[in-house]
Amino acid sequence: MTRDERPDLADLQRTVVGFAAARGWGTYHNPKNLASALSVEAAELMEIFQWLTPEESAAVMEDESTAHRVRDEVADVLAYLLQFCEVLGVDPGQALREKVERNESRFPLD
Repeated sequence: MTRDERPDLADLQRTVVGFAAARGWGTYHNPKNLASALSVEAAELMEIFQWLTPEESAAVMEDESTAHRVRDEVADVLAYLLQFCEVLGVDPGQALREKVERNESRFPLD
């Protein structure tokens, strides 16, 4: 898959929002619940790395069973983040651009 073939954030957001809507999960997708779910999924991602050395953690994608778990948890984190942004009307790409700009001012190159 080339970079041009990769879905953009808006495509991914429509996909996860549509998936949840088709199942009637909107009732549960309020900011509090989505923030909680996002935190849980981030913790599940962190759990994979919990007792690994720095060297082991750098090589985690070399074992397909572990790599599969990492990809699944990354997908869960991203899905909940995109749904959270949808509910609150946050453009995640714009939020990131603005944050990077602020950080460039806070942490200028020497």
